[in-house]
Amino acid sequence: MSYEDVIVEKVESWVEIQINRPEKMNSIRETTADEILTALAEAEFDRDCRAVVLKGLEKAFCTGIDTSEFKIADNEYFDFYRLRRRARKVNRLFRELPDYTKPIITAVEGYALGGGLELALCGDIIVASESAKFGLPEIRLGMMPGGGGTQTLPRLIGKPLAKELMWTGRRITAEEAKEFRLVNHVAPAGGAVEKARELAASIAANAPLPVMFTKGVIDRGLDMALADGMISEADVSFLLYFTRDRNEGLSAFREKRSPEFLGE
Repeated sequence: MSYEDVIVEKVESWVEIQINRPEKMNSIRETTADEILTALAEAEFDRDCRAVVLKGLEKAFCTGIDTSEFKIADNEYFDFYRLRRRARKVNRLFRELPDYTKPIITAVEGYALGGGLELALCGDIIVASESAKFGLPEIRLGMMPGGGGTQTLPRLIGKPLAKELMWTGRRITAEEAKEFRLVNHVAPAGGAVEKARELAASIAANAPLPVMFTKGVIDRGLDMALADGMISEADVSFLLYFTRDRNEGLSAFREKRSPEFLGE
């Protein structure tokens, strides 16, 4: 399909989705969210796609939700509440990203603010360039994070730091974000996408089913008791005994060759 707000490209064994609204500093509107969801759905059912790289522009990865869509008539607040819960694409995007089955690597150049940072937090790995700036400035506007930030950020960097960043609204650099374990890697300015591609290629070289299973077990296990998480891991890992890729991996290891994984 043709896209208005994003650019979608298949690169080797992964798909790259670029938010492309330079006139709005890559803020997200309903159209943007709908197109990202559509591109993700197509990639999820493409067996040749092993990962997704989500990226923005040089000045901004994403600066949050387009405030022009915040206009609500006095008598429509409850309607907007229902729309937010049931149909609004922006809210669907934040809800559905954590359940996506393939790895999502976010490459951040420039600003990742508000909903932009929350969008990155809904993925799996964040790579930042030296020029990146992160923050949740909603409190300065009389608002609070609404794209999952109050839940995802504390789980990643701990409650005290998360509270400080939200309550002050201050921006942090890429190096600070790495120190806080918010990002995995810091690349030179302009190099975040290249590093993300390097990670995508490394992931894509491995069997996709174990990647999918470990993603699910890790994400769900964080909210389980340790014993329940161990049981979940044991049950899911046993399923791999019935896959062709497991036999191929073991055969390739014995024969000292590179495996050919097919995701089956």
